[in-house]
Amino acid sequence: MNEFVTFDMNGKRMGASADRNGFFYVIDAKNGKLDGAYPFVSKITWATGIDLKTGRPNYDPANRPGDPTKGPDGKKGNVVFSAPSFLGGKNQQPMAYSPKTGLFYVPANEWGMEIWNEPVTYKKGAAYLGAGFTIKPLHDDYIGAMRAIDPKTGKIVWENKNSAPLWGGVMTTGGDLVFYGTPEGFLKAVDAKNGKELWKFQTGSGVVAPPISWEEGGVQYVAVVSGWGGAVPLWGGEVAKKVNTLEQGGSVWVFKLLK
Repeated sequence: MNEFVTFDMNGKRMGASADRNGFFYVIDAKNGKLDGAYPFVSKITWATGIDLKTGRPNYDPANRPGDPTKGPDGKKGNVVFSAPSFLGGKNQQPMAYSPKTGLFYVPANEWGMEIWNEPVTYKKGAAYLGAGFTIKPLHDDYIGAMRAIDPKTGKIVWENKNSAPLWGGVMTTGGDLVFYGTPEGFLKAVDAKNGKELWKFQTGSGVVAPPISWEEGGVQYVAVVSGWGGAVPLWGGEVAKKVNTLEQGGSVWVFKLLK
């Protein structure tokens, strides 16, 4: 499960998590009761929904890889297409919440994978998975999408699409700004209410870190670490072709907000 962010909704203390499985969960933080489970990506094949009484997914058996010993050759299970991919509708990159807008800002990714089960074997230096997979984008024009989600309804209020996967965290501010970085190297600031891009800066390498902000001497600063890497280029399959030309690097950028 990804990060669990607490917030107030309708006079109750609630919590939310945008899980790797493609569902945005809203939970009563006091008693753990599931209030809602909403898709935040465009395609979920492994389940038809979440049972709000039990919290368990309603699996689609046809879209689950089976016993590899019962496959066509006894060594590889049936190949199925699953979305999201195992890299997740959202991975470790933290989302953000704004108490001013009442919205969550989720760095989502639209990708799926062909996956099959294999007998579990160990080979030194290789991934120990018991499965094979090929990750594929779901759309020609984008993979990543910064999405503003209303936790009361699960509605996507606005979205900003991005060609490469979004792999960095998000920060909101009291001035109704949302900051996030992209693999293409941009640190962006958008309007928290409507997603309109207000500012961007090219850092020279992909951003996989969350921006941070602090005040010192009456001046507010924003900083971000820039340096492309992580799981996407390692496991990306066809997705890796979209990011293998991105610049490597490691730097810290600090910005001063002028009044």
